[in-house]
Amino acid sequence: MRRSFQSNLANSLTSSSHQPSPEFRGSPGLPFELRWIFQAGGFAAALGAICWVGLAAQPGMAQASSTEMAQSEVAQSEVAQAQPLNPPLDIGVVQRFGSDSKDEIVLKPAPGDSLTLTFQEGEQPRTLTTTSDVKVDVVMQPVPQPQVSERVVLSTHRSFESAEDSADRWKQQGIQVELAQPRQWQVWAKRDIYSSPLLRRLLMQNLQAHGSRTAFIDTQIQRQEPKATLTVNGNRFQEDEVAIATNQPVSVTFNREDYGTKVYGGSLKLQPNAYGTYTLVNQVPLETYLRGVVPHEIGPGAPTAAIEAQAVLARTYVLRNLRRFAIDNYQLCADTQCQVYWGLADADPEADRAIAATRGQVLTYQNELVDALYSSTTGGVTARFSDVWNGSDRPYLQPVVDSVQNIWDLSNRSLSDEQNFRAFIAQKTGFNEAGWDMFRWRVVSPLADVSRELRAYLESKQNPLANFTQVQDIKVLERSPGGRVQKLSITTDRGIVELEKDEILRALYAPNSTLFYVEPVYEQPTAKVSPQASPPAVAQGESLAATTKTAKPTQPIAAAVLKGFAFTGGGLGHGVGMSQTGSYRLGELGWSGSRILSFYYPGTQLQPLTDAIVFWQPNPAPTAQAWATPAAKAIAPKKSAFLKTVKPAKN
Repeated sequence: MRRSFQSNLANSLTSSSHQPSPEFRGSPGLPFELRWIFQAGGFAAALGAICWVGLAAQPGMAQASSTEMAQSEVAQSEVAQAQPLNPPLDIGVVQRFGSDSKDEIVLKPAPGDSLTLTFQEGEQPRTLTTTSDVKVDVVMQPVPQPQVSERVVLSTHRSFESAEDSADRWKQQGIQVELAQPRQWQVWAKRDIYSSPLLRRLLMQNLQAHGSRTAFIDTQIQRQEPKATLTVNGNRFQEDEVAIATNQPVSVTFNREDYGTKVYGGSLKLQPNAYGTYTLVNQVPLETYLRGVVPHEIGPGAPTAAIEAQAVLARTYVLRNLRRFAIDNYQLCADTQCQVYWGLADADPEADRAIAATRGQVLTYQNELVDALYSSTTGGVTARFSDVWNGSDRPYLQPVVDSVQNIWDLSNRSLSDEQNFRAFIAQKTGFNEAGWDMFRWRVVSPLADVSRELRAYLESKQNPLANFTQVQDIKVLERSPGGRVQKLSITTDRGIVELEKDEILRALYAPNSTLFYVEPVYEQPTAKVSPQASPPAVAQGESLAATTKTAKPTQPIAAAVLKGFAFTGGGLGHGVGMSQTGSYRLGELGWSGSRILSFYYPGTQLQPLTDAIVFWQPNPAPTAQAWATPAAKAIAPKKSAFLKTVKPAKN
């Protein structure tokens, strides 16, 4: 979704048969962990909600009087007001473990500490404690007979935001869905509803009859499956789910190059996911989690006010997005598809002070947590939500010229006009981000690279145009008033591919954001000239230039050859919400963290986290449409309605 300072990766819904309550909301007297759960039991289970342990009366237990209960609730409310809420989070710190047979994790306790592992052995729980390292690897275990793994992929996306909007649209067609991220974000037809090959093919037949071009059946033949194996005190155990508890932060080393060694507070859990592999989940309190996010997102050396603004945004963002990985039974990931979370090894004193200074503070709009999006560099103007992703606009996420000067008036000089846009990109001073490397850029992409990247994108979507052999042209078809490319046309020898919004960045590597224009790059062949013994004779009174104009070439000049495309633009990332580099400038000017937030998110309020704040509201439940696969509907179970950085150096 976004590109951060400390991670350069971007450079290189669950739905159930239950209807959800209209919002995530706190409820007086309930544990905080239940605040974000839908009241519908099915969705709560899908989110991995905590159980209602101990709430029901047990035989032989005296029942508290209503007066005692009321006094207890008042006392709990007073405690909650005195102490900011600090709920536990489930963060997937290692995703898709076991997708490579060489995957290996080493867990190392702190000196003087131990690891306590709990897992199910048969029908009995077993607990092991060790002061030594624990190794987790995978054994590729052959299956007795090849197994077919199959799902209906309704659409594929670069970001969760567009995937969630697509899921809502599919539900409006009467199709039950779930959001997944096997690699890219995908919307799947709900597997327990479309549970047989016949139902999946009837659904596909109906989708194709109604013009769907994005849906396909993803079929994989599985001849072996990864099984997690733990080595503890020299003994090996093959377990799918293992809880790992420590008293002090634990060191985790994962043998993939982009991971290295991290240190995590809280506890860990190894658990299976929806893709036949595993996730290592860090169960960590909110405020501890922020210590592993804030310094890596805003970068070292940021002004205090910028760090405080980042702390508020990171806290708000995680609480609003607890639903992202419901299909895999955890809440958020640890990379740029969520927020960069690198644990406690590089916790920074300045960031810790900012987190403590803003403890419990969140950003709201009309008493609901805002969609607290932010990016590295905007290129001089922030983007509307709908400029980058599909979905409804947020009133507080609108184009803001990232300058404290009256440098550009969008109302009079809209950046949807190509001439205005190029003049804007040519302007390099007066902006908050001026002087940063990614504020303005020009990237030339060779034709071979463009072709390779586009082909890989089309193949991932099983698009029939993936068999093209040549890219012939690239043109911007539409811009938003804030200058972001809305539609891009790529002409190939097999047909025209149209890309929209952030899907452009999924298909093409060269542009660093969607704030760009594109031009072809040609190579002029060297003209072949016939050898001459001497220059042509010049008659008296006639210039050499005149003689040259009338001279006939010895052979036709070869046409220019298309060699690639040049992308010229500004910004790094999606450009929605706060610019991290821009916040540096505002902090240096003496702005407070709250003023920085008001600048990038107009109309919002800074509030303490309380039970009264709404975390997130889904769109109203859609009504099923009449075309939802009537043939398959008759076969479906009656109980069910058939219906996805390093801090830039200053110049």
